[in-house]
Amino acid sequence: MSFNGDLLIDNFLSYARLERGLSENTISAYANDLKRFLEYLDKKGLDPHTIGHQDISHYVAYLGKGLSKRSIARNISAIKSFFKFLKSTGEILQNPTKNINSPKVMRKIPDTLSVEEVNAFLNAPDINNPQGLRDKAILELLYATGLRVSELQNLRLLNVNLDAGFIRTMGKGSKERIVPIGEVAIHYLKEYLNISRPKLLKGKESPYLFVSQLGKAFTRQGLWKLIKFYAKKAGIKSKLSPHTLRHSFASHLLMGGADLRAVQLMLGHSNIGTTQIYTHVTMKHLIDTHKKFHPRS
Repeated sequence: MSFNGDLLIDNFLSYARLERGLSENTISAYANDLKRFLEYLDKKGLDPHTIGHQDISHYVAYLGKGLSKRSIARNISAIKSFFKFLKSTGEILQNPTKNINSPKVMRKIPDTLSVEEVNAFLNAPDINNPQGLRDKAILELLYATGLRVSELQNLRLLNVNLDAGFIRTMGKGSKERIVPIGEVAIHYLKEYLNISRPKLLKGKESPYLFVSQLGKAFTRQGLWKLIKFYAKKAGIKSKLSPHTLRHSFASHLLMGGADLRAVQLMLGHSNIGTTQIYTHVTMKHLIDTHKKFHPRS
């Protein structure tokens, strides 16, 4: 890139990571989106220091030839954040993205498990061995708290207060929140800490709550494999993602009558609009129930 675009991207990503606290997944997506954008500018002989609103509009139209609305919206978000950063640092005088709008994207209703599927899933681990007892504690905690897999991966012993019945976690944007734990999850966490964890550590020490058979902290991939393994063992055929238990946690709370604001706080959503998607899940459940049991449906 003739205008040293790599340096511009690196500076922006450092800012996004350190100052805005964006997740590594978002950082990675932004990096790819911005690299594509600056390569496009380079081919067109354009410089990000001097381009205008029309140039950005042309690029958005170019993206529309091959990307979904959701991907275009993410690209626009990356580009707008990028130029806002460049203007704040004095790299550019005018922000060419000021009046660029993202395409409206229909929010996808998240996949959730039924209460029966969750029960089968949580009962899949064999708690008669150290690994199975640890896995049982992991699954119970995920469903009890709605933690993201990355949040559970980073949980440390000092983040857990079993006597008071809550955990302290660091979510997106480095925002700390406190989430209550149910009695069942507390029971299996105590069992894991007293019986399983010392056997897995084999005399070693670790600050992390959950450890692998090697006594090390879990990787994100390791936790995802664990979840997929027990879903298969439980005979769950519906689509599963790392967020499935989180989605199920939220929708089951709302179906049980929980306050939307309380669920928002437990999930760590900065915008209640993000949490409201689960009301669509519960409404679908009500409609399906009505169709199934009402004599006139």
